[in-house]
Amino acid sequence: MVTPRDQLDKRFAELRPFLARAARPARGWVRAIREALGMTTAQMAARMGVTQPRVVELEKSEPTGGVTLQSLERAAEALGCQLVYVLVPRQPLTQTVRARAIRAADKQFAAIEQTMRLEDQTVDPKKRRVAHERLVTELMQKPARLWDS
Repeated sequence: MVTPRDQLDKRFAELRPFLARAARPARGWVRAIREALGMTTAQMAARMGVTQPRVVELEKSEPTGGVTLQSLERAAEALGCQLVYVLVPRQPLTQTVRARAIRAADKQFAAIEQTMRLEDQTVDPKKRRVAHERLVTELMQKPARLWDS
């Protein structure tokens, strides 16, 4: 069964090759596109319905991350562009959730094994691996429990 997480992972996998090429120019996208169009800050301000100093402020704040999405949307419209906003995970979501589930399962098994050692009991390594994997699979099915700690 394909999960919503799997569907997102597929979409993100298609985006990853473009990330390096889509890196924000040093002086920001707004300024780069405005200058490439040959548009002055005053002309852009008029198109946005703001003052010229506001455009200069927007262009200064974009490279530092101090610009709002609303401002970028207005700037994009004034430049004849479309703002695309996306969060792309550094690794597939399934991989992130699985790693978190493994850590949680390890923690649970460590506590159980400590109690068993105190009672001078051991667990067959093969049975432990099977039970561990079963727990990881169970935890992945309800991942909300993985983010509490």
